[in-house]
Amino acid sequence: MDILFFCTTWGQKKGSWDAFFASIAAQGYDGVETGIPDPEEKDMFFEGLHKYGLRFIGQHWETTDPDISLHRDQYAQQLRELAALKPLFINSHTGRDFFTKTQNCSLLEIAASVTLETDIPVVHETHRGRFAYAAHVTAEYLKAFPDLRLTLDVSHWCVVAESLLQDQQQVLDLAIGRTAHIHARIGFEQGPQVWDPELPEYGETLDFHLKCWDKVIASHQKTGKDMLSITPEFGPFPYLSLKQTAEKQCLSNLYMMNLLKTRYQLN
Repeated sequence: MDILFFCTTWGQKKGSWDAFFASIAAQGYDGVETGIPDPEEKDMFFEGLHKYGLRFIGQHWETTDPDISLHRDQYAQQLRELAALKPLFINSHTGRDFFTKTQNCSLLEIAASVTLETDIPVVHETHRGRFAYAAHVTAEYLKAFPDLRLTLDVSHWCVVAESLLQDQQQVLDLAIGRTAHIHARIGFEQGPQVWDPELPEYGETLDFHLKCWDKVIASHQKTGKDMLSITPEFGPFPYLSLKQTAEKQCLSNLYMMNLLKTRYQLN
């Protein structure tokens, strides 16, 4: 099974697409995870992907309207625009934590229909503020939608539960079995991002995340999947402290990628 690593543009793309792609290709990434490029940059975006041999995961996060009717329309439009760009798949920030289950389910149904129409899978990120904001809540949707697949960013669930989910292992295992993509950031009981993943003070937290990802990989191998994608996703300020430089985000993401390549013997 191939394990591919993708670089987020969030906080990391500072200049042109060509410069960004040249940098991440040299660092060892296999592709980029990002939203819809600006119309005037779309040609440069796809030319750069081809030039550097990179792949593309689409990311949707823009739909936030509290009016569910408007939200549905905007969500469907965003997904269809992303799908038209033919990414490997779309990673979606779906729904709102204050929507009812029925309202959030209507959005999951839209995503499923877009997948059927376009043949571009839509997977849903475990993220604060969205339908999948907590492990126990997400479990109810996983039971209701057998085909629902996740981007597992377990760091968010650690903050919401103020724990490393020791008392929610059954629910966590259910989510791991439905995971299609990993966001490799290390969160802890009081925040979505540790100060530095290399610090020994966070050893227990790092070990928890690594064991979750080990289980995802084992699940993919058991079911005969050909590929698993991982995006190291340490973020910029306010995820970074004001005392940390912007370069620290890039270094933390590179550390995570290289740690996982070594762990899974990909070097």
